[in-house]
Amino acid sequence: MKIPKQTNRFCPYCNKKTPQKIKIIGTGGKRGTLTRGSISRAKKRGLGVGIGNKGKWGSKPPITKNKRKSKTTKKPNIMYTCTICKKSKYRDSSRNKRTGKLLQE
Repeated sequence: MKIPKQTNRFCPYCNKKTPQKIKIIGTGGKRGTLTRGSISRAKKRGLGVGIGNKGKWGSKPPITKNKRKSKTTKKPNIMYTCTICKKSKYRDSSRNKRTGKLLQE
């Protein structure tokens, strides 16, 4: 999904159609390493140590290339900034394939 740099759109603050700048925002932060249910947290608590089968925390086969990433498309958040009043408004957009390149720029 290629997006233009500017578009004419209704601004709820100016209450009229104005030229607005478009910016793609990332879709959220990464989870921390010590979040609930993480293996590193369990190891810090002392689970998976000792003699015998470690079960969940034991050695595992390497993950295949296809299983590393689950989602193939992104849900970018598009932010519109009014050029007249300088106020911004979000728009959550649907899944699309072509904004991944725009997020990296």
